Amino acid sequence: MKDTMSLVGAYYSGKSVLVTGATGFMGKVLVEKLLRSCPDVKAIYICVRPKGGRSMQIRVENLLKCKVFDRVREDWPNFHEKIKPISAELTQKNLAISSEDIEELVSEVNVIFHCAATVRFDEPLKDALLLNVMGTQQLLRLAHQMKNLEALIHVSTAYSNCNRRHIEEVFYPVPVEPKQLLDMVMWMDDSLVELITPNLIGDWPNTYTFSKALTERLIQEEKGDLNVAIIRPSIVGASWQEPFPGWIDNFNGTSGLLVAGGKGILRSIKCNPAAVADIIPVDLAINLTIAAGWYTAVHRPKSPLIYNCTSGSLNPFSWGELQSKAASVFEKIPLEKPFRLPRASLTTSHLVHQYWTFVYHTIPAFFCDMYLRLLGKKPRMMKLFTRLDKTLNLLEYFTNNSWEWSYENTNMLMKELNLKDKTLFCFDICQLTWPEYMKDYCLGTKKYLLKEDMAGLPAAQQYIRKLKTIHFALKATLLVILWRVFIARSQMARNVWYFVLSLCYKFLSYIRASSTLRP
Repeated sequence: MKDTMSLVGAYYSGKSVLVTGATGFMGKVLVEKLLRSCPDVKAIYICVRPKGGRSMQIRVENLLKCKVFDRVREDWPNFHEKIKPISAELTQKNLAISSEDIEELVSEVNVIFHCAATVRFDEPLKDALLLNVMGTQQLLRLAHQMKNLEALIHVSTAYSNCNRRHIEEVFYPVPVEPKQLLDMVMWMDDSLVELITPNLIGDWPNTYTFSKALTERLIQEEKGDLNVAIIRPSIVGASWQEPFPGWIDNFNGTSGLLVAGGKGILRSIKCNPAAVADIIPVDLAINLTIAAGWYTAVHRPKSPLIYNCTSGSLNPFSWGELQSKAASVFEKIPLEKPFRLPRASLTTSHLVHQYWTFVYHTIPAFFCDMYLRLLGKKPRMMKLFTRLDKTLNLLEYFTNNSWEWSYENTNMLMKELNLKDKTLFCFDICQLTWPEYMKDYCLGTKKYLLKEDMAGLPAAQQYIRKLKTIHFALKATLLVILWRVFIARSQMARNVWYFVLSLCYKFLSYIRASSTLRP
């Protein structure tokens, strides 16, 4: 019985869970996994705020219609009955939750999964601190009031301490106290905060990673007697197996690069091909998160445990390998009507990258926009390439460096799971095969992100063949022009040219003769 029943699933039976960031990428997968693999969970409270002119109710309705819930919907059409929306705003006092809702949460919630955060690398420091640090502080204050709370799991990032090359599963010091910095930026003018931001974040590459480091420090200081654990996922990518292979719903990070490359828009990346692309599939990160909730509640460790959820030191996969595999997949299973053939090049040289950016990005964008203007349409390519270059600059730090990780706590948790839970809540990255995963990832961008019908694949393949024909025709034309301009005017150049052609002909004749004589 010990190995045939899920101890993790049994723990969540009858429990009420609070999830922040449920409308985000990881939050959706977390809610779906709880509903499907812990079917006896009592209730899942989700904090949702109005956004982009959409009310909380509209956002919840859109969430429940999401494809991520298709498997749950098929088995249990009334799954939404266990989801309890709570109107909340992390940056407001008491999270702007009504007194009635607070009373219910305080008496009912057993486990908190804190996934809400701004993940923008270029977020103004003040906004990053309010959303990531102050929002966590407000949630901790609410958690201290909860009568039956057994565990609080905070989703951080593996790059919260990326200013170090070897990262262990421990709390690291920060250069400034989070509460003091929060108090300071609250009264400072936004322009002044922006001016001093580089000095404040120091050797952190952006405000996101810096604010996440401060958040971990805040949790260490204000956890009190709460049972807390911290999950540090690296670059969260498409799902490996659940709910569907390759499921993805946002353009952040690697997903945006894959789409831009598959569409032939992205042609040059300043990236170290040998650096590790530390991708962790979202379902593995969520499985670890749920398992950590179980372990934290049941075993109640004396101090908060931190779990590094990364692939780099266990099952490394380089950016060069990623680019090669993605290009191969997109040539065989192309996206619809790409701008050019999906062929991106990686370089560590700033000058080389700037040159190819000008040749492959700026010049084509300029002529494309000029063509659109002639047709009376709104130019858009230059704006698109400008946004793409900005994204590449933000990611450059992570595509040119590699880190080493420790996994003592993660390995310990894996050993604590029984055979059933090691399958049901698998977070063993060593079981993943990268070529197969990348194929599913690329297909996922096509099916789930761009919502392209696979029935249109033959037409897309025909379009790729047409682009190849145009590509070869342009190369042939360029070769003829070069011949006329340079080679045809020089007797020596012509002699060299004919000599090279003669060698090629003799080599091909030798190969043909060898294949004929072979028994």
